[in-house]
Amino acid sequence: MTPSSTHIVLIPSYNPGPKVYDTVRSARQQWSPVWVVVDGSDDGSAEGLQRLAEDDAALRVVVLPCNQGKGAAVLRGLDLAAAEGYTHVLTVDADGQHPVERIPAFMAASMQDPEGMILGVPVFDASAPLLRVRGRQISNWWANLETLWAGIGDSLYGFRVYPVAPLRELMHMQRWMRRFDFDPEAVVRLCWRGVRPVNLAAPVKYFRPEEGGVSHFNYWRDNVLLTWMHTRLVVGFLLRLPLLLVRRLRQTFCAA
Repeated sequence: MTPSSTHIVLIPSYNPGPKVYDTVRSARQQWSPVWVVVDGSDDGSAEGLQRLAEDDAALRVVVLPCNQGKGAAVLRGLDLAAAEGYTHVLTVDADGQHPVERIPAFMAASMQDPEGMILGVPVFDASAPLLRVRGRQISNWWANLETLWAGIGDSLYGFRVYPVAPLRELMHMQRWMRRFDFDPEAVVRLCWRGVRPVNLAAPVKYFRPEEGGVSHFNYWRDNVLLTWMHTRLVVGFLLRLPLLLVRRLRQTFCAA
């Protein structure tokens, strides 16, 4: 497989359990290069991933000294990608929930539309917790309101291709988007900047603990974080509403 000079797979990882090795190996079968940012893990996965990388020049493992959050891990990857001339990153969760076999299709869509962001829209099976599914419907409604219904298919699903430059600039301008709030806030703020969402279906699988599944989602803590995030975004939406209305009218006029 010829390594891409523009697009990389970026896997933020924090105490992911044994599924991370299957995720990384499968991602490497689909794409080159693949980077893993280990976000202060203390479960031995950093050492295991580094051993994998010793025999694979297209696999890079970056180890952060302490846990900083998913968004912070992604930002570290964005900074390194920009420094080496990469223009896009496809983020993949380390826990095996995301369909790595869809990586080539998402990358192809991004190359056809490099100004857009390619958003995975989850296709759930019976393994999906009902509370999580309904909870994301609420977050999706708020995200679409905050962007004046710009077309966000799903605000929380982290399997997506971002253009590096606007996302990196956005994150360096403010201190939010460093933890669980990264995925929904990134997509809303990029929409505000005029980055168009392109939605592609992508299956999602939730693994039980006995299957090696690991979840760091905390219903109380993370829902409070999301509530505070949407409060900030609603304020930002109201401040930007005239601009968003003008943009929507232009889009409607051009499409007519």
